[in-house]
Amino acid sequence: MDTYSLLRQFADSWVLLAMFGFFLGTAVWAFLPSQRSAREDASMIPFREDGATRNCTGACADCKAKALRQNAERTDQ
Repeated sequence: MDTYSLLRQFADSWVLLAMFGFFLGTAVWAFLPSQRSAREDASMIPFREDGATRNCTGACADCKAKALRQNAERTDQ
């Protein structure tokens, strides 16, 4: 048996089994109840800046919320 056939047979059997085991382990780990807070935190990433712009008065010198609000008003028109 040549080297290519040996490596191909090894990749088709054991490496495929190892990758499937890694996939199952990752999927189980991601949906563990202890990971709930991490999932909820990640799901709120798009809305983190909304609270900052809503509560900002735009009075500070380097206010990014004021520029964001102006851009949002321009796109609404």
